[in-house]
Amino acid sequence: MPLVVFCGLPYSGQSRRAEELRGALEAEGRVVHVVDDASVLGAEDATVYGDSAREKALRSALRASVERRLSRHDVVILDSLNYIKGFRYELYCLARAARTPLCLIYCVQPGSPSPGPQVAGVVESRAPDVRVSWRPRAEEGGKPPAAGPGVRGDCLATGSVVNGAVPADVPRELGCREVEAADFPALATSEKEKSADCASGAAFSPELLEALMLRFEAPDSRNRWDRPLFTVVGLEEPLPFAEIRSALFENRAPPPHQATQSQPLASGSFLHQLDQVTNQVLTGLMEAQKSAIPGDLLTLPGTAEHLLFTRPLTMAELSRLRRQFISYTKMHPNHENLPQLANMFLQYLSQSLH
Repeated sequence: MPLVVFCGLPYSGQSRRAEELRGALEAEGRVVHVVDDASVLGAEDATVYGDSAREKALRSALRASVERRLSRHDVVILDSLNYIKGFRYELYCLARAARTPLCLIYCVQPGSPSPGPQVAGVVESRAPDVRVSWRPRAEEGGKPPAAGPGVRGDCLATGSVVNGAVPADVPRELGCREVEAADFPALATSEKEKSADCASGAAFSPELLEALMLRFEAPDSRNRWDRPLFTVVGLEEPLPFAEIRSALFENRAPPPHQATQSQPLASGSFLHQLDQVTNQVLTGLMEAQKSAIPGDLLTLPGTAEHLLFTRPLTMAELSRLRRQFISYTKMHPNHENLPQLANMFLQYLSQSLH
């Protein structure tokens, strides 16, 4: 099931939004796990973000907790600052390895400016405090997304700024001014907003808040690890549950890298024959080049391919190419090509040596 990552500075309402989303998903009968700083540390401790070593250990513990709970059956919500784009990329890799979708919800403090410049082709509606970089498939076909049993109708009717396919030249979702200290009146934050993220009493000092603002890396929907991106300003407007649900349960999971996938199983006879055939080809080439001169075509019994002899070949060079050929063939085994293994290997040598 999907991974939901919350991002934002302290007192921007991530914890309250995470509880809203969990309640809506649980009302639909889904199993939801919320991972936050308190569940890892045992209690809220804002001072951990003032110590680089402790903060690094906290990120490692959060990543490990998410990885343990991430599966195709449950929804995992990560409720933390997540202000480092490198850490968000690691979470993206976890979701990609688990073959499950993910989305990013960026909570912005109400006192900050509007969520960046207007994008060409984006239509603004009644609620400019919500910006969505995702368009549900149902909306693309002209039909509004269906409301689930556990979601209020007014939440589904939230006016949003929708940007379906993010082009390459899309500007940043939030401008640089949103991470400046002057635009975040932390000391003037209302008690309602503070209680949303610090229910257990943890408080961020003004110096720590300023440091977090300076090193905050705002999400960018042009980055694949920051998409789909939902930017919500303030605590009054409801979350765009319809778009979030569509991004989580109708979107395809990020394709995993081929390097992280298990190699296809091949029978023992295939690997044995592959090793034998390639070894016989190397032995035949070493014998054939003893009486050859540059420009001759080396041929081997039982093969239709030829190898142009331009210089003496060493066994070390041929063995290196043989190992590369075996590694590639093991990842793409095909028993129908067993009679052609010698010709395929000679063709591979010819392309690699010339």
